[in-house]
Amino acid sequence: EVQLVESGGGLVQVGGSLRLSCATSGFYFDDYHIGWFRHAPGKEREGVSCISEFDRSTYYADSVKGRFTISLDDAKTTVYLQMNSLKPEDTAVYYCAATGVAGTVVEDTWSDGDEYDYWGQGTQVTVSS
Repeated sequence: EVQLVESGGGLVQVGGSLRLSCATSGFYFDDYHIGWFRHAPGKEREGVSCISEFDRSTYYADSVKGRFTISLDDAKTTVYLQMNSLKPEDTAVYYCAATGVAGTVVEDTWSDGDEYDYWGQGTQVTVSS
């Protein structure tokens, strides 16, 4: 069973940094994508970033480009989201998600949460002004 566990959230001041981790286990297939999403109260869920397990290609939402960096460790068990220059509008619950067997995403679909079959429980990020 594929499992995803997020950690690293917390309270940070404007301009600060946080690094989120998504520990993964149970993958019995290759060529999947791991995405980071966030959901703030009163707003729709938003795709933040995504990385390919196959070739480590990445995607980013315009709202985080240049500030956030997604990466995959050498063992391919943990996905990180380094968040710099944080803003109050980055406040949300952050989730990591994985595509399923034979699932894949491309530039036009990576931010659609319906493309992902597995989800973590989320970690809260709060940016205070």
